[in-house]
Amino acid sequence: IIDFLGLQHYRDQFVRSLPYGVRKVVELARALSTEPELLMLDEPFAALDSFTREELWCVMRDLWQQKKFTVILVTHDLPEAVFLADRIFVMSSRPGKILVERKIDLPRPRELDLCFTPEFTSIVHELRGHISEARS
Repeated sequence: IIDFLGLQHYRDQFVRSLPYGVRKVVELARALSTEPELLMLDEPFAALDSFTREELWCVMRDLWQQKKFTVILVTHDLPEAVFLADRIFVMSSRPGKILVERKIDLPRPRELDLCFTPEFTSIVHELRGHISEARS
């Protein structure tokens, strides 16, 4: 996993000395080191700049393509959800209930250019509408 994720240059460094984006990759490597069938992630890319976040989306995409594990990803980032997911659930606030299930039938593997297509943005806007309805 270290070589696949491009971490070989950091092999002898302490985690606290690594750049924040690299720390996130290390967190993923640790989580995946036991080859789990299920990986649960809660806002894993929220504190990253947009370029690093997109790089990690691609890392997740590539890892998933290779290992085929199940991921439950909690995120407030709609493009992130549409890029990574096969299914998206929009939930209400307290008490948390599933309001909408949306299957994402965009072709895989997904490239970042997909984020700028009308089909992609249409899905993002549709989900945003469901969230707006839930908040009112």
